[in-house]
Amino acid sequence: MPRMLLNKRTAPTLLGWGVLLLLVILIVLPLLAVLIQIFLPGIFFGELNFAGFGLVFDIFERKLWSKSLTNSLLLAAGTTVFGTLLGTMLAILRSTYHLKSRIILDFTAWALLIMPSFIIAQGWVLFASGKGIAVTFFGLDWMPSFIFHPIGLIFIMTLCKFPYAYLAVTAALEWNMNNLIAAARLNGANSWNSITTVQIPLLMPSLLSGAALIFMDAIGDFGLPASLAAVYSFPTLSYSIYSALYTAPIRFDMAGVLSFYLVLIIFIVMAIQLWALRKGSYSYISGQSIRKNAIKVRFGWLFDGFVVCCLIIMLGIPIGSSIVVSFMDTLGNGISLNNFTFRHYQQFFSVDSATLEGFFNSISIALLAGILGLIIGLLIGYVLVFTDFKYRKWIDSISVISLAVPGVVLGIGYIFIWNQQFLEAIHLKLYGTPAILVLASVAGAIPIAARLMIGAVTKIPPSQLNAAALQGAGFFKRMQSILIPLLRSSLLTAGLTAFGTSIFDLAITSILYPPNYITLPVAINKAFEDLNYGYATAATIISGSLVIVIMMAFKWFIEKGFTWLAALGKKERKHVINRTERIKEV
Repeated sequence: MPRMLLNKRTAPTLLGWGVLLLLVILIVLPLLAVLIQIFLPGIFFGELNFAGFGLVFDIFERKLWSKSLTNSLLLAAGTTVFGTLLGTMLAILRSTYHLKSRIILDFTAWALLIMPSFIIAQGWVLFASGKGIAVTFFGLDWMPSFIFHPIGLIFIMTLCKFPYAYLAVTAALEWNMNNLIAAARLNGANSWNSITTVQIPLLMPSLLSGAALIFMDAIGDFGLPASLAAVYSFPTLSYSIYSALYTAPIRFDMAGVLSFYLVLIIFIVMAIQLWALRKGSYSYISGQSIRKNAIKVRFGWLFDGFVVCCLIIMLGIPIGSSIVVSFMDTLGNGISLNNFTFRHYQQFFSVDSATLEGFFNSISIALLAGILGLIIGLLIGYVLVFTDFKYRKWIDSISVISLAVPGVVLGIGYIFIWNQQFLEAIHLKLYGTPAILVLASVAGAIPIAARLMIGAVTKIPPSQLNAAALQGAGFFKRMQSILIPLLRSSLLTAGLTAFGTSIFDLAITSILYPPNYITLPVAINKAFEDLNYGYATAATIISGSLVIVIMMAFKWFIEKGFTWLAALGKKERKHVINRTERIKEV
């Protein structure tokens, strides 16, 4: 009995320390390395020289640094305002009225959330450039001046990031609050007053969460400025950090300072969100609450038409432009039969295609990242929900912080940590090898997998695991026989999400890809930078379609294939038994 009690206490503690150590290695150390390098710029290269704190304030004196800061703040602030408004409006329409387009709207929101921004941005560049589809086919001569302007960039980013607010507000509107609105109306409030004084204030947590996610994702976005670099100069913090590492000489001081401000801004936004949520109470669900039912309206087709128009602009224009350009021999010759070709698709599948090689490399990296990220995410959920580990809050905080740390900052930290000479003696110098891409991709997949698994694990009562433990089942037995079967659907969703987002991670792979080793997003972005638009779009369409097919086939096999194989095996066993019985009778 004492040994059993000892094992029961020490096992969760060891598991908690193991998870915390993994998070420190994968996330905390790279982030600290970036911040330390600002004040001790040579510490990771054998020099211990304190540079002082003056370098931090140089951002206000150096033109490129200050321009990158102001551009990022302008882009993120504008995207937050308009993205929150658009997402909230669409969420209210979806939850209030019975729309036939609600399924398409949900699909578009998730597609934009998973799809990397550089693919959407490339589609808009092809649509709105001087010789693009908008000018040559539709005669919209004003489109280039609108899109290639800060207002146009905010417009594009709003269409990419609004799903954060849409999904957050949609979840909050699941429950009906008509009893509170009716009470306000009985006290003399009109419809507008009841919305502004009751409904919107009660939705404040969801609004703040969606707005904070939009701001953090927009200010750290690397795909949009990377796609615009070939046609429009708009330096941001993330792209200037990347440029500092790929110019001669390498500017680690610039990369460190800009990363410091990028992380500082994100932490300030998170702090403001937490402070605002603690200022009041937002609970409105009671024992009399019921789920909200969408109402049918006479002119519902008008709302459906508005939603469909929004979806065409959000997803139809950029994806449609990419599809059209992929079949064009030359972009400037317009849309005609003489300009129609399959050449770009044939190039993708050619023997010496670097993009095809990058596709298989990215699939391998994403597969490992998805599996390892899923395992770590499951362990994080287990520690937070089923154990009393002393430092659970640290684990939860680190997993949340990693969601806000941009990929470019994480990539720089990995260079500092894993490019050390002493690691070579123990065969752990990972910089310059594909292994560092796997580690960085795992770090990027952890926050997504952890958030999904924590929500799923909380639904399982601890009594089931405790009952198994009393029967002598160890940790791995409990995971195998209870936790994993009950979480099969959530595990599948989290794993596929981590896999899909890791394939097209442009920021991390652009900074960390080894020499003579290409990845899919880097190959597509290089083709776009070289103005080879047809090949870049064809590679995007083929690879995106193949990834979706792979994910859906795997999902079908897990959900239906195992059942089909089990039924087939059961039928075969029954056939063998019947045949054996007939032989015995003979």
